[in-house]
Amino acid sequence: MNTSELQKVKQRYSIVGNSDELNHALDVALQVAPTDLSVLIFGESGVGKEIVPRVIHDHSPRRRERYFAINCGSIPEGTIDSELFGHEKGSFTGAIGESEGYFGIANKGTIFLDEVGELPLATQARLLRVLETGEYIRVGGQEVRKTDVRIVAATNVNMPKAISEGRFREDLYYRLNTIPIKMPPLRDRGEDVILLFRLFSMQMAEKYRLPKISLTEDAKQLMLNYKWPGNVRQLKNITEQMSVLVKDREISAQLLQQFIPRDPESTQLAPISPQGSHSYESEREILYKILYELRGNVSDLRRDMNSLRKQLDEAQKQHTSVTYQGQVHALDNKLAGYPNMPQHPQVTAPQATVRSSADPEDAIVEEVTEPESLNLNDLGRKMVEKALERNGGNRKKAAQELGISDRTLYRRIKQYGLDKS
Repeated sequence: MNTSELQKVKQRYSIVGNSDELNHALDVALQVAPTDLSVLIFGESGVGKEIVPRVIHDHSPRRRERYFAINCGSIPEGTIDSELFGHEKGSFTGAIGESEGYFGIANKGTIFLDEVGELPLATQARLLRVLETGEYIRVGGQEVRKTDVRIVAATNVNMPKAISEGRFREDLYYRLNTIPIKMPPLRDRGEDVILLFRLFSMQMAEKYRLPKISLTEDAKQLMLNYKWPGNVRQLKNITEQMSVLVKDREISAQLLQQFIPRDPESTQLAPISPQGSHSYESEREILYKILYELRGNVSDLRRDMNSLRKQLDEAQKQHTSVTYQGQVHALDNKLAGYPNMPQHPQVTAPQATVRSSADPEDAIVEEVTEPESLNLNDLGRKMVEKALERNGGNRKKAAQELGISDRTLYRRIKQYGLDKS
C-alpha cells in the first residue's frame, strides 16, 4: 500500500478517514483501475460507495472517455431497458425517435451501476450478455450492436440471500464480482467520525458564513458510541442541523442528544421483514402465499360440508320413514271404513343401521332391513269387488265410491280380471 498515493487520492476526492478498512478499499480500487475487470462494491446505504467507481475511472486508461453513474433503483422497471440499451423509433408508446442508451453513448468509457441488486431479472439477462460478449440489442430492434464499456457496480443488498430467493441471477453475480470491494460502515471507522464532523462543520461555516461548531469531550464520546445506522449521510445531516439551529457553538452531550435519536430502535436499521419470514418481490408471490394459507381453510370447509351432507341424508331417510308410516296408517283408516275387509300385515319402514366411526366421513351403512312385501294387487282387487257388490254391479256408482273415474275403474276391472267373472 502506497501511503503517499492514498493521501493524494483522499485530498483529491475529499475523503476523510484513516481506518484500515477504508484504506484497504481505496488501495484495491487503485490496483484494479488500470485493468478492465468488473468491480462490485459492497456496503450499507450512506457509506460513500459512489466515490470508489470515480477513483477507478480517473485512474484507468478510460479516464478521458465518458463516465455515467446510474441509480438502477430510481428507474422504473418498464423503462430501464430503454434507458440502458436504447430503443428504436416506434418501439413503444412515446418512442418518437431513436435512443442510443447509456451503453451506446458510454462506448469506450465507464458505467457505474448503483443499486444493481434492484435490477429486474429480464434486464439482468441483457446485462449479462453485455458483460460476456459486449453485444446488446435495442428495445424494439433486431440489429446486434457492439459496445466497449467497463462496468463498476455497487449494492447494499445481501447478494447471496437475493440469489437464494431468486431475485438475482447467480451467473451475473459472479460476473460482476470479479473484484469485490467492501466499504466499511461508519460505526466501524472509530475516530473517523470526529474527523468527518469537523469537515462537515467547516464546510457549513464557509458556505453560510457561520461560526464553526465544535464538540465537548463527552459529546465526542457519545458520537463514538452511537451506531450511525445512516452512516456518513446521517452524520452530515446532523452536523448541518446543529450548525444552523444551535446558538451555542460548543456542542455538549446533552445538546447532542436532542439531534441523535435516543430510543434503541432508531439506532438500528429497521428490517424489512421479521426474522425468519420470507420477503416477496412481486404481488404474485404474495397472492401465492395467501392462496396457500387459504387451502387449509377450504379443506376444512369441504370436510364440514361432507359431514353436513351425510347428516342431511340421514335426516331425510328418517323423514321418509315417518312419511311412509303415516301413509300406511292413513291407508288403514281408509280401509277400516269398508266392512269385512281383511287386515293387511303390519308394515315396518326400512331401518338403516349405521356403524359409527371416529371420523364422520368414514361412516358407512352396514345393514338394511328389507320391509315385508305388500301385495297391492290383491288389496286393490278386493276393494273393487266390494264396491261393485255394494252398488249392485253399477260401475258408475262404484267408481264414485272409490273416488276414481269411470275409465280408471274399467281399466282396473280389466286388470284384475273381474270382467270375466
